[in-house]
Amino acid sequence: MTPAEVDVLLDQAVRTFDEYRLTTYAERSRHLITAAELLEGEVPDVASILTTEMGKTFAAAKAEVSKSALALRWFADNAERLLSDEAIPTKASKSYVHYQPMGPVLAVMPWNFPLWQVIRFAAPALMVGNVGLLKHASNVPQTALAIEDLFRRAGLPNGAFTNLFVESKDVAALIHDPRIKAVTITGSERAGMSVAAAAGDALKKSVLELGGSDPFIVLPSADLEAAVRTAVNARVQNNGQSCIAAKRFIVHEDVADDFLARFTEAMDALVVGDPFDAATDVGPIVTEVQRDELVHQVEAARAQGAHVHAAPNLPAGDGWYFAPTVVSGVTIDMPIAQEEIFGPVALVLRVPDVDAAIAAANATPFGLGSSVWTNEVGEIARCVEQVDAGAVFVNAMVASTPELPFGGVKTSGYGRELSELGLKEFTNQKTVWIG
Repeated sequence: MTPAEVDVLLDQAVRTFDEYRLTTYAERSRHLITAAELLEGEVPDVASILTTEMGKTFAAAKAEVSKSALALRWFADNAERLLSDEAIPTKASKSYVHYQPMGPVLAVMPWNFPLWQVIRFAAPALMVGNVGLLKHASNVPQTALAIEDLFRRAGLPNGAFTNLFVESKDVAALIHDPRIKAVTITGSERAGMSVAAAAGDALKKSVLELGGSDPFIVLPSADLEAAVRTAVNARVQNNGQSCIAAKRFIVHEDVADDFLARFTEAMDALVVGDPFDAATDVGPIVTEVQRDELVHQVEAARAQGAHVHAAPNLPAGDGWYFAPTVVSGVTIDMPIAQEEIFGPVALVLRVPDVDAAIAAANATPFGLGSSVWTNEVGEIARCVEQVDAGAVFVNAMVASTPELPFGGVKTSGYGRELSELGLKEFTNQKTVWIG
């Protein structure tokens, strides 16, 4: 888009917001329910776009479409209740918090869950009464177009949700534009720092959901069979390209050998190939550059003394495929243990006790999700309290769901998406005092 085209769309967003903010929750809810119904009736068609553009398996893409429809319904059903005036007892005859929309919100979104991550921003923003402007990842333009068309067909007015096809270098200028009132980003640390700097300079609210290197702690009392089965799914979901995928498997030495043997066998058994083939477990990496970065990270770990167990089942022919790989003998001081690994590569670290497990879990700049496997009540309590993360899932895989807040600490970002907390992020939380 040219600067003139962007300017027209920003003006339209402001005009639309001035009217849309006055609509009722019931009106907004009807639009989102219609959007959910449209998605539910078009699951294979929309999923095909996702798989074609970024390579996730068709089964995963269909699940993403259905999950997005679920989120639309959840916010449509719950926003009015969660945003109702909140009475606060004071000396006034009446005092309360009143939630109001802020205006046009810019969303800078990534390619790995190109529908879900947009919907989890758009659904609460639209129910609040804000309007959305989407700068999507450059390699998923058809998904971006499909989302804008979805909301248009659902009856939302022009300007309520609009694509801005601009380059990343243009985002800072957009944030500084007075017509945009806030910004949210899901992306890399570097992108998050750039957005946060621009938002701070412009004195605008921002929410950052950035990278992760989630720990998956396995202690001796764990159900090892369930832990291994879940560990495989947690590592290779979305071809391993998920911020909340388990990446560092921190295993107590009493069960480390058994876990490593079972885990490696299960990873080796995964089928890598055409993401449209129902037999495929792991599709291609999104780009050549991303695939080459995985090669570099794994080979660097090998050179530093780690042991690499690579599955011998890469398909022949074109495609940026990468074999599911287990890297054992990893220590927390290795660069690979400090970086985000965006692909089907699992790092296994051996620890002597729960203290060392918690220390290893916290020994990265990240703090997004975490998974802890133990049946000891005391160990559960310690991990919940002491693991630095935005979420702790006990005896379960980390996941996002509309009811629960989603976000991280440290360099994984700040603010929350989803749930009541995410719904209120881009609101004016107005104090009202009636004497």
